[in-house]
Formats: sequence, C-alpha cells, structure tokens
Amino acid sequence: MFVCGLTGGIAAGKSVVSRRLAEGGAAHVDADQLAREVVAPGTPGLEAIRQRFGDHVLTPSGELDRPALGALVFADPAARRDLEAITHPAVRELSRRRMEEAVADDPARVVVYDVPLLVETRGGEEFDVVVVVHAPREMRLRRLVELRGMSPEEAVRRVDAQAADEARLAVADLVVDSSISLEATLARADEVAEVLRSLSAAKAAGPSGPSVSGRS
Repeated sequence: MFVCGLTGGIAAGKSVVSRRLAEGGAAHVDADQLAREVVAPGTPGLEAIRQRFGDHVLTPSGELDRPALGALVFADPAARRDLEAITHPAVRELSRRRMEEAVADDPARVVVYDVPLLVETRGGEEFDVVVVVHAPREMRLRRLVELRGMSPEEAVRRVDAQAADEARLAVADLVVDSSISLEATLARADEVAEVLRSLSAAKAAGPSGPSVSGRS
C-alpha cells in the first residue's frame, strides 16, 4: 500500500488539493471525517468526551456540540490534549481499515490520507510521501477572517493551535504552494499526482522501486 500523507495549516487550501488528487484517481481518506465518525452518538468516543468535559458539550439530542467543545479546547491546551487522547487512537484504527479497503481491488492505487494535524499527532515517518499545502501565515489569517467570517482573535487562536509553518515544511517531500492563484495550485496538484502515481506503481511492482527522500 502506498500512502501519501497530505497536510497543511488551516486555510492553506488543502481541501482544494485533496479534491484534485481524488479527481485524478487517488483514494481519499479524510481524518476530519473519521474524527466525526468516532464521536458519533452511541460511540465509546462520545461517552469518553462526555465524562471528561461534561454534558454541556452535548446537544439536547445527544450529539457532540462541536462549537462548544471547540471553544473550550482551543482556549485550553491541556483540554485539547485530553480530547486528542480520546479521539486519536480511534481515528488511527479506523483510518487503517479504510486504507485497506481502498486498495483491496487495486494495490497500486494511491491512498491520500488527509490529516490537518499530521505534524502534531502522527509525524511523517509512517507515510511513503508527505505532501504539504502551504500558504504564509498572514495569508491564512486573512482567509479565515474574510472567507470564513472569524474574528481576527479567533483566527489567530486557530492558527497558533497548530504547528508552525516551518515544522510542516520540515517533513514535506513535496510542497504545493497555494499562495499564487487557484490555477497555479491546481496545476501543481496535477504535477504532484503524477509523481504519486509513479511512486505507487513502483512500490506495487516490488521493493526496488524509487522513493522520495529515501522513504519506501
């Protein structure tokens, strides 16, 4: 199985790139979607969150109140670590299953694991290739305010809760610069897709195939 870890800071344009790679035939596994599944009503994950944070992080219908929980954990690093200790192991197990399903009928298919907190929670070593979608911090702050309607203060909190740009770029094998234009971002994503398909085919053919940055 060839797995590309795809990451980028909030508002960097990672969703644009992940969609483009999926349109090119890659299997897209979304860590954020998995994170929602492992805390759905009736799951052990949701019950663990209720016990740790209280009933006030649940809606009247018994679902996770994401804005309430988000406001709490983004303001309290210890609370965020407690939440991650609940959700991350469950997401890892579910992601493993989804990846295996994705290549069951085609071992050479590229699996793109879309994970915003790759640097913070997983590191790059477990992936064949790490692709980082990058835009400068100030540009991402503007996008959060202008496109998502966040206050400047909330935008700063969200950006600063993630790894610094330098830490993400340090683990990158391939970088998609999303700061120029949408057209340039998509063109670079297509170039990356070609590289990933070639590397995945080589890995499926045998252990002697090429790799990026020495990874196999």
